[in-house]
Amino acid sequence: MKILIINGGSRCGNTWKLTMLVKKYLLLMSSNIEFTEIHLKNLNLPFCTGCSLCFRKGHIYCPHNNIIQKIMDEIEESDGVIFGAPTYNMQMPALTKNFIDHLCFMLHRPRYFSKKALVISTTGGVGAGNSTEYMAGTMKGWGFNRCYKLPINTISWNNYLPTEKHKRKAKAVARKFYEDIASRRLHSPSFSIMIPYNLFRAMSFDYLKGSEYETQDGVFWQEENRLNRAYAAGVPLPIFKRLFGNMFYFIGRKLSKHMIVTYKK
Repeated sequence: MKILIINGGSRCGNTWKLTMLVKKYLLLMSSNIEFTEIHLKNLNLPFCTGCSLCFRKGHIYCPHNNIIQKIMDEIEESDGVIFGAPTYNMQMPALTKNFIDHLCFMLHRPRYFSKKALVISTTGGVGAGNSTEYMAGTMKGWGFNRCYKLPINTISWNNYLPTEKHKRKAKAVARKFYEDIASRRLHSPSFSIMIPYNLFRAMSFDYLKGSEYETQDGVFWQEENRLNRAYAAGVPLPIFKRLFGNMFYFIGRKLSKHMIVTYKK
């Protein structure tokens, strides 16, 4: 089992301490887990410039793809991802948000459908729940099959000592995360995930190669394994969800003609 740990904090503080506690519990469940760590603070990732090249031409044209691609490859090679980031002023720090901004194109072109995630955040007061909700929601949009959350209010800025209650909570979510990965079970997507998936699938027809505003979406969604599917191949989808997804696909086809996104050529 391979687990990637992404540290979205500018230092190894309270959130990192909690992340290492989760790692300890995972290793007690299995000594055969291979961990890889990525610390965003060490990557010198410039701010996203908003150039939209990832949307229009593909993420390989991002001016910072030499950094981003390595992280994407690490995610692809892992079975699960632990994403930890502190909460400042009710949300994640700029370091984490900048990383997420660079991967925004994956909300249009999701992948990682077999991956499971655990998002962790701590705060001295309140707001950790906001951060984990946002991070988990984003990763679901990237295609992650299941996202677990561990928000903790530490009541300490830089001297967090996990309470017994916090230890029990961390151990419980670590076990769920581990058992889900080990089972290799894929969960059926929620309705809230299927709506944008099928709207993007539908809208791609207005951005095909040769159209006025062609984008990479027009290439991605025309591939055979996606074109006529209400969700990703290999992910279980009962017939009622298939019908639900296709309903939003047809709604998207109707609406997209009046909502074409333009860009300066």
